[in-house]
Amino acid sequence: MMKKMVFAIAALFIFSACEDDTTNEKAVLSVHLTDAPANYEEVLIDIEEVRYNMSAEEEENWHTLDNLNAGVYNLLDFTNGIDTLLVEEEIPSGTLHQIRLIIGDDNQIKVNGEYHDIQTPSAQQSGLKLNVQAPIVAGITYEIWLDFDAGRSVVEKGNGDFLLKPVIRAYTEETSGAIAGVVEPVSAEPYVMAVMNGDTIATYADTVSGEFMLSGLESGSYDVEFEPVEDYIPQAVDNVDVVTGEVTTMDTVTLQMN
Repeated sequence: MMKKMVFAIAALFIFSACEDDTTNEKAVLSVHLTDAPANYEEVLIDIEEVRYNMSAEEEENWHTLDNLNAGVYNLLDFTNGIDTLLVEEEIPSGTLHQIRLIIGDDNQIKVNGEYHDIQTPSAQQSGLKLNVQAPIVAGITYEIWLDFDAGRSVVEKGNGDFLLKPVIRAYTEETSGAIAGVVEPVSAEPYVMAVMNGDTIATYADTVSGEFMLSGLESGSYDVEFEPVEDYIPQAVDNVDVVTGEVTTMDTVTLQMN
């Protein structure tokens, strides 16, 4: 059996939705697996972990994404625009310096109806480690597509054995933005809604700071409505513009008592 391999993938990131508010200072990291077509019947890769590193100074400061859909994946199931979600989980805001894909031992290839173990060259045991250096903003989901090129990653030796030399491309796409702000007084405890063309995304303002964040918003102009407890008067702010990949910060909203 082969030793575990660790591959770090340099990537950019896509801005979409997160359910947190600004007080949590969290973003969401979403990692998808896709593949380019290859001239094999199956290419089975054993994916065990995805890790990330938020520290520029501490090389060993790695954190495991716990919600991984671990298992053996047939890469050829995810060709021609098809992908699968490996993991989606909150990570701290800050700077994401590195990300790693941990591959286990159970890697095989199917050729002419027969399965063959895929060996790993000793030079690849330490894996590939590339820097990312990507800013992570609270309230945004950063989606990464890992394009595992099976055709170039599997090398057939002259004796009929197969080697795994991973060729992975990472790409992203921006899909959404967010609205953030503060409501006063905190005793109003408002339900905050972003409304556009009949669609609504809502959250509650934080009961200590009054902060709120409405995430996962398509670009466009929103009416932001505030529905407080009954002692206060509802209020709305019209035409709040959202730009894909950005957090629009509103001026502080002050609600009046009845």
